[in-house]
Amino acid sequence: MAEKLLISGNEAIARGAIQADCKYFFGYPITPQSDIPEFMSRELPKIGGAFVQSESETASIYMVYGGALAGARVMTSTSSPGFSLMQEGISYIAEMETPCLIAEVTRMGPGIGTGGQHGQTDYRQATKGGGHGGYRIIVLAPYSAQECFDFTQLGFHLADKYRMLSLVLSDYVVGQTAELVEIRTLDLGPVPEKTWALKGKGQKGGKRDFHIAGFVHRGSVVDYHVQTREKYQQVAQAEVRHDTYQTDDINLLLVAYGSTARFCKGAVDIARAEGLKVGLFRPITLWPFPGEALREIALKAGKVLVVEDGSGELVEDVEDAVRHQIPVNLLGVWGRHNTGASGIIHPERILEEVKKLL
Repeated sequence: MAEKLLISGNEAIARGAIQADCKYFFGYPITPQSDIPEFMSRELPKIGGAFVQSESETASIYMVYGGALAGARVMTSTSSPGFSLMQEGISYIAEMETPCLIAEVTRMGPGIGTGGQHGQTDYRQATKGGGHGGYRIIVLAPYSAQECFDFTQLGFHLADKYRMLSLVLSDYVVGQTAELVEIRTLDLGPVPEKTWALKGKGQKGGKRDFHIAGFVHRGSVVDYHVQTREKYQQVAQAEVRHDTYQTDDINLLLVAYGSTARFCKGAVDIARAEGLKVGLFRPITLWPFPGEALREIALKAGKVLVVEDGSGELVEDVEDAVRHQIPVNLLGVWGRHNTGASGIIHPERILEEVKKLL
């Protein structure tokens, strides 16, 4: 029987990385994810790994870049302001098709944000490519500590499978909530051998040098974008993930991810107990976004309420998914056509809005 531990979402990310054979972590402390690098600094040396605290988030992403070019499973973790500082390095990693993983535990912004406040205001930056270069990254959104553990393993696997950067997009509430987590190694199948990776003198296989600036190593810029577009299309067809709850007979569909989806699930239970036909659609991959599956269920419902701890970023993808054929409402903390909330959007507040719409 697999071991179960009562741990936070942040610790689950760290343990999931070690379970995925990640032995190298480069990071910088920032609330609310500082316990991830703290855990890695303590545990990695015990398994022959290495932890390096960089002088900044900008430095840490370039350390990750170098380690990944050598073919190792490497990662960093950060929060919203730090993720912004990493964007130039991320664009390089994406261009060079270098597999690695970032865990981001979001907090409210803008700028340096508020260290003690929850929020989901990084959705657009995470899913649309926060830096320049027209790239994509795989974005997994856990809503529990167990999923933090599992999705970190999955993120490493997908990164190696497609030679892409994977992002585990957690949030303040998920990261700081402790739950029972089953510690197990996921069997995700084989990944391609890293014949492209840099190898040191005397090591067999791999490459001896790498042009890391621009498209020098690729020839035509056009050819490069054609190839990467084909890969992105392959990922979009094969790796879309979502979850549904009580969607067989619905008059209104809730759409949410991360911790907000947990509160929505509670709202669905209360609504069902009162005879209201409400269900929940939860995108797990924020990119690739599960638009087709969402559209099918949303059109059946006829009404959609997007709930997000932010200003309305997820709602844009939901509107695109339903092709503006049905009303898409927003319960958020501020922004366009939302009904307004204060603090955590609890199930009771969601239920109030459900009753107004029905």
